[in-house]
Order: sequence, then structure tokens, then C-alpha cells
Amino acid sequence: MTESAIKRRSNDKHLLPRKTCCYCQRPFTWRKKWARDWPNLKYCSDRCRALAKSAQPEQR
Repeated sequence: MTESAIKRRSNDKHLLPRKTCCYCQRPFTWRKKWARDWPNLKYCSDRCRALAKSAQPEQR
């Protein structure tokens, strides 16, 4: 790969889709390992998912 191709690929990250975490309200960007589950993702991390699950019984 040429140097310009490498730079272009690394600069295109702003074009990736984004979502907002349901727990912490921070934006997170698409990752290749999430490609299969991207439509179902709600949380940016395992920590947010665990905290959201533990907070649900208290809210009800």
C-alpha cells in the first residue's frame, strides 16, 4: 500500500456510523468486530451494559 492510501484510510474514520450509548450518553463509532451486531448495539462497553442491567430493578 502506498503512503497516501494508508493516510486516507486512517482519515476516513469520521465517515463511520455513530451511535449514542443508552447508559452514559457518549457517542461510539462503528467497529469491525461489531459489524454483525451493529443494529442491536445499545451500549458502548461491557461496563455500561452491566450497570444498565443492575440499574433496571431499582427504576421499576
